[in-house]
Amino acid sequence: MSLPPVTLYRSADDLFAQRGEDCFRLPAQELDVLFTQADPARWVHDLLARAEPVTRPNEISAPIGSQEVWAAGVTYLRSRDARIDESKDAGGGTFYDRVYDAPRPEIFFKATPQRVVGTGAKVRIRSDSKWNVPEPEVTLAINSAGRIFGYTIGNDMSSRDIEGENPLYLPQAKVYAACCGLGPGLVVRDPLPRETSIDLDITRGGKSVFSGSTAVNQMKRNFEELAEYLYRDNTFPQGAYLLTGTGIIPPGEFTLLPGDVIRITVAGLGTLENIVA
Repeated sequence: MSLPPVTLYRSADDLFAQRGEDCFRLPAQELDVLFTQADPARWVHDLLARAEPVTRPNEISAPIGSQEVWAAGVTYLRSRDARIDESKDAGGGTFYDRVYDAPRPEIFFKATPQRVVGTGAKVRIRSDSKWNVPEPEVTLAINSAGRIFGYTIGNDMSSRDIEGENPLYLPQAKVYAACCGLGPGLVVRDPLPRETSIDLDITRGGKSVFSGSTAVNQMKRNFEELAEYLYRDNTFPQGAYLLTGTGIIPPGEFTLLPGDVIRITVAGLGTLENIVA
C-alpha cells in the first residue's frame, strides 16, 4: 500500500513535515537520519505519528543536511544540442554528441551543502563569465543504500561561455558559491509520473524575459539508471541529491543579469524561486 506524499521543509532551526493540510515539527537533525533509512517513506510517516502539530514557517531554507549534490548532464536532446552549439568553436561538440548516445551518462559533482541556497534566496553568476543561465531540473533524493525515495527542484546555475570554451572547464562553470538552488521542500513520495511537467520563467523588472517548459518523459535516460551510475563504486553515508539534467535552455543571446528572478515549477513539487545576486 502506497503512503501519501510528505513534504519536508527546513527552517534555520527546525525541520517541518507537511502531509495534506497538516504540518508537524521534527527535530532538525532528522533530515540526515532520513537519508540513512532503508524505507524513508515509512520512517517519516511513523515519525509523524508522535510529532508536534504546528503552523508551517514562512521562511524556509534549502532542504539539505550533510548531503553532497551531484548532477547529470546531456540527458535531454535539447541539452545535447545546446552543448554542441556552445562548444563548437573549441572543438568540443562531439563530446556531448557521444555522451548522449553512450551507455554511460555524464555525472559530475555540483555542490557541497554550503554552496546550496533555498527558495527566495540569491543564486550567483560568476564574475569572470558573460553568459550565464539557470538549468531547471528534477532532483532525486537518494538514501545511503542508493534508493530514490523523494524529489525536489534544482536550479543548476551554469556559465555557458566557460564550459563552451573548453569542456575541461566544467567544474569552474558549475561549482562556485551559491551555484545551486534546491527546494522549496523535499517531497517523499512514490515515483514521479513520466508526464510530470517542468516550467521555467525568468522575469526582469517585473516582466518575463524568458519562459519554457518540458516534461520528464523527454529525458533519454531514466532516474534509476542515473542513480545507479552515481552510486557505482561510490558511497554516500548521508545519502545524496542528484540533479537529472535540463530540457529547457534559453536562446544563445540570453544571459542572466543581477536582479533577475528565476521561477522553476515542477508538477507535484512546487515552485523554486531564486533571485540573481
